[in-house]
Amino acid sequence: MIIKNKYIFLGLSLLLIVAAIVALVTFGLKEGIDFKGGTQWEINGVKQENLQTILPKDTIITNGSNNSFIVRLPELSEADHQKYFKEIKEKDSEAVELSFETIGSSIGQELKQKAIWAFLFVLLGISLYIAFAFRKVSHPVSSWKYGFITLLTLFHDALIPAGLMAILGWLYGAEIGVNFIVAILVVMGFSVHDTIVVFDRIRENLRLEKGTNFDFSNLVNKSVVQTFARSINTSLTLILVLLALYFLGADSLRSFIVVILVGVVVGTYSSIFVASPLLVLVNPVRNRDRVL
Repeated sequence: MIIKNKYIFLGLSLLLIVAAIVALVTFGLKEGIDFKGGTQWEINGVKQENLQTILPKDTIITNGSNNSFIVRLPELSEADHQKYFKEIKEKDSEAVELSFETIGSSIGQELKQKAIWAFLFVLLGISLYIAFAFRKVSHPVSSWKYGFITLLTLFHDALIPAGLMAILGWLYGAEIGVNFIVAILVVMGFSVHDTIVVFDRIRENLRLEKGTNFDFSNLVNKSVVQTFARSINTSLTLILVLLALYFLGADSLRSFIVVILVGVVVGTYSSIFVASPLLVLVNPVRNRDRVL
């Protein structure tokens, strides 16, 4: 019984949230050039030692896809870009430039601020919409509490993947950029869809119980059970697609896919095992309720 064991499920979520916060505080998120500015340059057909000789000392060189190297260095002008590439070609005649991207520090900061505002506006907008959509379901739980619980679950679903990225950044140098924000917004959209499905079934069951005495916790548990198979099947379908993309897709998209994959799993869990138990906990009425 899901609601009967609500403290176990909520305790697990709390443990993951604490772990995510500790990771974020301890390691922080490693920002990519999207946010901090700089240059990212992917070159094929070169030797790493030649790159280290030609490029500035503060250059970071990592392995890319198809035997290429990804070069990260401070903001580079087009004149310096051409100069360095000419020197590279002189040492490695087969050198091929696969991509070159440079972003100024001011633009990076602007992108970062806009990304944060987008995240906050989405959280607020979704919560207000849920509160408005459930305005006619005011008993035994006020409609604004549906919105507040949705806000908590969305924050839960965004925080845990962020904590994971902090750990991956510490272990493997994984960076976050605009793609990370997009992935978090995708996760939030999927999670709120699952949560609405459960809440909507609760609303329908409340209408069926109109004018009768009932146990609210049993009604919520019944609603979760009725939507359980749909939520799991929908999530599994998406997870299979994401796994295929992770193993067969481009290396540059792996961090993006990992965030969505973990977010989908966490979002499915929160919709079933967090949102509904919280709804029971905020119910101020003891034992049995009556739908008016």
